[in-house]
Amino acid sequence: MKRTERIDRVELMRTFVRIVEAGSLSAAARQLDTTQATVSRRLQSLETVLGVRLLLRTTHTTRLTDDGERCYQHARRVIDSWLALEDEVGQTEDEPVGVLRVRAPHAFGQEQLLKPLTQFLQRYPQLSVEWMLNDKSVDFLSDNLDCAIRVGAEIDPATVSVLLAEVPRCVVASPALLADFPAVNAPEDLPALPWIAINTFYQRHIELYNGTSLPARVAISPRLSTDSLYVARNTALSGLGVAVVSSWTVAEDIQAGRLVHLLPDWQPAALPVHLVYPWSRYYPARLRRFLEMMRQVMPDIAGMRRPVSEK
Repeated sequence: MKRTERIDRVELMRTFVRIVEAGSLSAAARQLDTTQATVSRRLQSLETVLGVRLLLRTTHTTRLTDDGERCYQHARRVIDSWLALEDEVGQTEDEPVGVLRVRAPHAFGQEQLLKPLTQFLQRYPQLSVEWMLNDKSVDFLSDNLDCAIRVGAEIDPATVSVLLAEVPRCVVASPALLADFPAVNAPEDLPALPWIAINTFYQRHIELYNGTSLPARVAISPRLSTDSLYVARNTALSGLGVAVVSSWTVAEDIQAGRLVHLLPDWQPAALPVHLVYPWSRYYPARLRRFLEMMRQVMPDIAGMRRPVSEK
């Protein structure tokens, strides 16, 4: 190889692993924030160093050779070992470095979680965080994420999922809306009212619990469906309909009389909050420290509580 084309062999292996896991050179280039030509050159360099063909490429497909499959398994182990070495030698265990890429829900990510995030960054000055707000499902590879905070979502069994806290919810409506309908005294009175659905969590029915063995299942016909907690709260304030929302978002509204907490003895199930990340043989210090911080602070953040299983 020419001197100008030489590159760290660990980086060659990292690029090869990303090609395999991304499914193509172009996808790997996007995730590595580089050009396809650079990725192709690194692949060729690794094949030259090893003296074998690693990938067979046609117009439509890319697949591993037998040597490529063996190289991929070894490369994964080498990369994990290198990350461990960086953590143990490059800095102390309490000083994570690099960039941590986190996805968080819009509502929590722009309010309650900002204070602990800021304190986390102040504690570790050599660390940077990419804080991305999105409520959609997570594809760690294509989205190039280290971890995600997920509220109320089904968890992929192929990932590692750590239960952090629960978010209590309540049923609310504006006094103006309630004035136009018969009094709500029991769950069976709710279907007569117009509704706002948060389609991430409920769309055509809700279930309410009062400590009995069976929940009350309430069919609803939403006037508005949204994936935004804030839209649901604000349209409930306007009198458009009834909504089930996270209790922390409407606590002040209820106290001020802008919203009414309906059927306080009947509660929707609290939403679990998980920190989710892909399985690996080794986790860098920045992810381990972030997990430790989230497990410690999350149950005490306003609007959350410890999981019932831990009480």
